[in-house]
Amino acid sequence: MKLAFIAAQTASAASAKQRLIARYGDYPVKEAKAIVALGGDGLMLECLHQVLGGSLPVYGMNCGSVGFMMNEYNEADLPERIKHALSSVLHPLRMHAVTASGVVEEAMALNEVSLLREGRQAAKIRISVDHRERLKELICDGVLISTPAGSTAYNLSAHGPIVPLSANLLPLTPISAFRPRRWRGALLPSTVDVLFEVLEPDKRPVAAVADFTEVRDVISVAVNEDRNLGATVLFDPDRALSERIITEQFTV
Repeated sequence: MKLAFIAAQTASAASAKQRLIARYGDYPVKEAKAIVALGGDGLMLECLHQVLGGSLPVYGMNCGSVGFMMNEYNEADLPERIKHALSSVLHPLRMHAVTASGVVEEAMALNEVSLLREGRQAAKIRISVDHRERLKELICDGVLISTPAGSTAYNLSAHGPIVPLSANLLPLTPISAFRPRRWRGALLPSTVDVLFEVLEPDKRPVAAVADFTEVRDVISVAVNEDRNLGATVLFDPDRALSERIITEQFTV
């Protein structure tokens, strides 16, 4: 099997890459049947963005810290393990952001799209779902909308719900909400269009972040799931992503 190895910029990942190349060879991404990502969840996210919209799968091995999206590191029988791995197709969120100067920026997110205050004052954000105003004014440090795969990342840290991959739901989660104080967010169908409008943007500037892409001084951010694009990630049968997401809900 033709494999392309991509390693994080750490000594342990670089060393692992050299050993694996000596054992299995290395091919350009365009010729490979699979990418083997050596590192942590950050590297996995980078690799998935690289293959987004294509058919090349990514098999990760943990050479980092958490490694939620990675398989255990094992150098033995790698082509055979990849052959029998379970696949999950992840669909991204598409962010359409408009800045105060009128610039339009688009970006994809496989984890989440988040709006974050830039200064000392809390942000004020209006939230509409499918062109219907749902929250007239959220005063907060920020707000995010997550994919199911990303629901165990920043969304979980912000006390949002974990969502199974098959649920076709997107968690909408406030970050340190001040008003309304008791609002804890919402679970939205994956087919919705969500619009965030920044209120008082001159006084309370807000940045929007889609995975690796940050857009500062936004006045509006539209988000929807793009089902026409996907990235395929591979997992060992005993570490299926759907099972890991369920298990995470019982972790204390």
